[in-house]
Amino acid sequence: MIKVMIVDDDKLVRKGLISAMPWKNYDMEVVGEASNGKKALEFLESNSVDLLLTDLAMPVMSGIDLIKNVRKEFSHIYTVVLTLHQDFEYIQEALRLGAIDYIAKVQLEKERFEEVLERIYNRIVQERKRDLNANEIFAMDRGYALLSINRAVGAHWIKDWSDKADQFMIEVDTNLWFWTQPIESSNELWLERLSKVTCTKPGWNLVNLNGLYGKFHKDVHRRLREYREKDFFYDYDSHASVRSILLQEWDIYKEVRPEESINLVKEQWSSYEWIYQESLFNDQLHALKLMRLPQAMLLGLLYSLIDKWNRLFYPVSLVKIQLPDSFDSWDQVDTWCRTIRNKIRSAIVKPAFSQEVVESIIKAVHIAHDEMNQQITAANIAKRVNMSRSYFSQCFKEIVGMNFSDYLRQVRIEKAKELLLYTNKTILWIAENVGYMDEKYFSRTFREQTDMLPSKYRQTHDKANDIGRDLTDK
Repeated sequence: MIKVMIVDDDKLVRKGLISAMPWKNYDMEVVGEASNGKKALEFLESNSVDLLLTDLAMPVMSGIDLIKNVRKEFSHIYTVVLTLHQDFEYIQEALRLGAIDYIAKVQLEKERFEEVLERIYNRIVQERKRDLNANEIFAMDRGYALLSINRAVGAHWIKDWSDKADQFMIEVDTNLWFWTQPIESSNELWLERLSKVTCTKPGWNLVNLNGLYGKFHKDVHRRLREYREKDFFYDYDSHASVRSILLQEWDIYKEVRPEESINLVKEQWSSYEWIYQESLFNDQLHALKLMRLPQAMLLGLLYSLIDKWNRLFYPVSLVKIQLPDSFDSWDQVDTWCRTIRNKIRSAIVKPAFSQEVVESIIKAVHIAHDEMNQQITAANIAKRVNMSRSYFSQCFKEIVGMNFSDYLRQVRIEKAKELLLYTNKTILWIAENVGYMDEKYFSRTFREQTDMLPSKYRQTHDKANDIGRDLTDK
C-alpha cells in the first residue's frame, strides 16, 4: 500500500482530492494532510508516508522549501507538485529537486483522476525499479541513453512509440532514459527506428554509450545525470540522430578552468575586431565552446560582456544588446552570438563614412572606456586611429552625436557615479581613477553634470537605496 499525504493551504482542495481521487484503484491510501510545509514536516516525523502531494505557494513554508527538506530528511518519499498555474519556473525547480511529476489544479477534472493517478503510480513503479537496479553491475559494455535538453517538455511520446518501453527502458531522471537491451532482435533496425523518431522531437538526442562493463548501475546513472546537467548542453546536436560516447571520456571536461583563461576570453570579446573579422569571430566562438563552462558561469560571462558591448557599440549603432533569460543548448548560444554580430554590423554601417572610418571611431570609443583614468585628448586619439585631428573630430561628432571631449567627460562621470554608489572609495581615489588628478576640478565638473557634489550624490542615493530596501522588506 502506498501511503499518501496531501499538503495545500486550501482546505477545499485537500478535502476534494481526498474524497474524489480513486486512491484504492492504485493501491494508495491518504494517511495525512497539512496546510503548510512546516506542519507537513511535523507529521512526517512521526508517521510513515510514501508519496507527498504538495502545493508550491503556501504560507509559513513553501512547497519548494518543503521538497528540499523532504529530500534531505526523508529521501525515500516521492513528491508530486500541485500547482494552481503552470508556472514552469517553479515546476522546473521542483523537478530539479526530485519531484517525480506535477499536477495543474486547473486541469483536474473528475474524468481525468484515473489518468493522473495511473501516471503517478507508474512513475513510482519506475523509481522503485531503478532503485533496485542501482546496485547491479553491468555485464555488457554497451548501452543507450535517450535524453532531452529541457526537463519541461513531455516524454509521453516514448511510451507511445513503444508500448513495451517500461519493460526495458529505465527512467533515470525526468526526460532521461537508459537501457542496455533493445526489445527487437536486430539492434541496427531498432536503433534506426528510434533515431528516426528522435529526429522529429526537437531537443532530444540518442546517445550510444561504450565502456559500461564492470561498472555499477548507480554510478552510470549518476554520471548520466551529470552529463545531462553539464556537457550535454554543449554536445546536443539538432541535426544528429545518434552520437557515441566512451564513458571514460566524460572525465576530460571536469578539469577546473583557470581564472586566467576566463579573463583572457573576457579580454578578447571586450574588443571590437570580432565584429569585422569573420575568422577571428569564429575562432573566439569555438574557443569559448571548448571551455565548456557551467551554464551559470557562461551566462555570467555573457552578462558581463553585454555590458561592455553596449558601452562600446551603442554610441555608434544605437543598438541595445539584451541576453535571453536562458539557453537550452550551445546551438542557441551560437545562433544568438551570430545574430547579435549581424545586427551590430548592419547598424554601424554609415553611408556617409567608409568602414575604416567607422572602425576608427569605434576604436576611439573603446579607448575612452578602457583608458579613462589616463590623460587622453582628442588630438592623441586621432593620431592613434590614423586620422587627422580635424577630420577625427568631425567624424566622431557626426557618428556619436557629440564631440570626443564631451563623450569622454560623460564616460568618466558615469563611471564615477558607479564607484560612488557601489564602493566605499574616497572621492580623491575615485577622481584619480576616472582621469581627474585634481579633486576640486573633479568635484566641480561632477556638479556641473549632476547638479550636486560627489559626496552629496553618494549620500542622497544611499538614503534612497535604504528607503527602497525598507519598502521591500515591508
